[in-house]
Amino acid sequence: MTTALRGLRRDTITRPLVQVSLDLTTKEEALRTAEIAVRSGVDWIEVGTPLVLAEGLHAVRALRKEFPQHPLIVDLKTMDGGYLEAEMMGDAGADAVIVMGRAHDATVDAVVAAGERFGMLVMGDDLGADDRVAECARLESLGVGMVIHHIGFDHRNAHPELGLSPLTELEAIVRATTVPVQAVGGLSIDEAVSCPGLGAPVVVFGAPLAIDGKSFAAAEGDLLGVLTEASARVHAAEIVYS
Repeated sequence: MTTALRGLRRDTITRPLVQVSLDLTTKEEALRTAEIAVRSGVDWIEVGTPLVLAEGLHAVRALRKEFPQHPLIVDLKTMDGGYLEAEMMGDAGADAVIVMGRAHDATVDAVVAAGERFGMLVMGDDLGADDRVAECARLESLGVGMVIHHIGFDHRNAHPELGLSPLTELEAIVRATTVPVQAVGGLSIDEAVSCPGLGAPVVVFGAPLAIDGKSFAAAEGDLLGVLTEASARVHAAEIVYS
């Protein structure tokens, strides 16, 4: 694995970064999409949850082999058995794993311990929290190195009339924490590009920007062109912490 993410801090991120989420269901399609993403200028590669479920460690190992210089994020959404899950991904070449804030403190502690042993960044996801600001602060207090402010796919689609967006509470979460923050969940390209200006310097492009959010297959059209332009816009943005 690379070692670029361990010890990541806000002050070490000198320009915005782009992460592509491979929310796909086959290793072959993930490799093809990752190759396009890397050509477009993407910085980090995420093994999305659908790919974890479909291909697991095989996908992590294959992506690690093909893209040895790109940090590899594995979206485990860990809820229990934290040390073992993180250990398996660390052995396979992951640079970062994701634990859910809804998990017990003991599970977060276990993932953090595995992160320390295997040199991985641990990211904590606030999906489903009643108080997302407090959840992100709690995750930082438990030792995660980055928090993900996440409005879920099902939640957004069940209540389209609410216009749910991670941008709503993003600045409050940035103020309540000192670790890097990431905003995820139904953002348009323009909204995603705005994230560094709100204090979230690692921008994710996945479903539905680069991945078809209904079929979880690679999006049709000029994926290379779309990601190249979007990545350039993110890299040119200014990081602003309120």
